[in-house]
This record gives sequence, C-alpha cells and structure tokens, in this order.
Amino acid sequence: MAEVIVITPVKNSLQTTLDTARAIASSSVQVKHIIFNDFSTEETKAGLEANEVGIGYELIHLEDHTDHPSPNYKLVLQMAQKIAIEEGLPLLVIESDVVVKPETIADLLNFQSVNEKSGLVGSVTVDENGIVNFPYLKFKGIKESVIDTHRSLSFCCTLFSAEFLKAYDFMGLDEAKDWYDTFISKKSIELGFKNHVLMNSPVWHRPHASRPWKQLKYSNPLKYYFLKFWKGWDKI
Repeated sequence: MAEVIVITPVKNSLQTTLDTARAIASSSVQVKHIIFNDFSTEETKAGLEANEVGIGYELIHLEDHTDHPSPNYKLVLQMAQKIAIEEGLPLLVIESDVVVKPETIADLLNFQSVNEKSGLVGSVTVDENGIVNFPYLKFKGIKESVIDTHRSLSFCCTLFSAEFLKAYDFMGLDEAKDWYDTFISKKSIELGFKNHVLMNSPVWHRPHASRPWKQLKYSNPLKYYFLKFWKGWDKI
C-alpha cells in the first residue's frame, strides 16, 4: 500500500529523469510514482514508455489532456492534488533533476507525521559533493537540522500534507504564472500551516538539467533576462 503520491513533471532530459525515477523506486517506503510528460520530444516519450514497467512508475502524457504548450505545471499540480485527495495521501513533488536517497521520503513523511500543522516540508538540495546549492543557497551555513521558515520553499523535493491539500484548491492557481513554489509556500503560511526544510535529509540537485536555457541565468544573465521578459518565460 502506497504511503504517498510522488509526482515528477518532465520536459525532456531523459537520463536525469530516469535517474530520478530509479532513486524513487529504491525508497524505503512504498510510493505511487507518477511521471507527467509535458510535451517532451518523441525520443524522450519513447524512453519514458520503455522504462515505465521496469522501473515502476505510472506515465501520463499531458498531450492527452491539454493542447496548452509547455510548461503545464499548474495542470500537473491540479491533477496530482485530485489523485492525492481521492487516495487520502500526502503529495510529494520530486523534480526530474533531483536524486533522492533511499531514506529521503521516509524522513519527510516521518517529520510531517509528528509535526502538527505541517503544510510543506522540503529536503535541502546539495551538489555532488554534498554542498548546499541552488535553490537553497539562502540556507547555506545554517547548523540547525530543521528550519522553520516563512521563506519560499522550492519544489525540488517537497512534501505537501494531506491537510494542506484539503485546505487549498489548486484550481485557484493563477493561469498567468508558470511556477508556483513561492505562491503555494506563502499560501500555506497564510492558512495557518508551517513550512520546514530538513537540512539533515539532503537530496542531490542538478540545477535546471531539465530546462538548460535557465542555466543562462548564471552563464549569460543578460540573455536569460531577455528571454524571460521578452518571451514571457519562467513566470513566477
């Protein structure tokens, strides 16, 4: 019996996605893992289909549900919330550039189970050397094992409690945005929940591996902000 619904939105980057899926499949707790394919290339689509049974995830092609161009994070969250509520389970987002440890999901579930009014709880992200990296650089150097924070959580690896899912309907998410990490983090606090980051349960993050153009933010910021504002990409 699954203890949590785990979702991974995917836009290409097949190899990192399969790394993510294999790590989730090796978790110490049973999960229901759903990969949402957001209009990837035919090569990626075929690769996801070929590995579905062997690794053990459920694959949903968003092209079967919408003709809206990628990114479709709002639709993914809405579909996932409906599934989680129907099954009475919390919802965990693990993005396709993240690799969890076997105990990561258990750590998140155990923390939330003993912390009343937990809304969101995330794992801190680190690089291949175990050093805190984007998007949690703001917490680099903090010695506490758990952070109670009002600052926004990234959805790299973040668990939404079943109680929060019932309290806020994702159908109300702003259609003008592409990403909802900041908004949902604030909504959790607004509704009286608490948000935490587990510094003692890190996950390996390869930033923007699934959307290489966003790496321009660091290598060529002028080009990044041109694309962001001129083309209307990456709206948060």
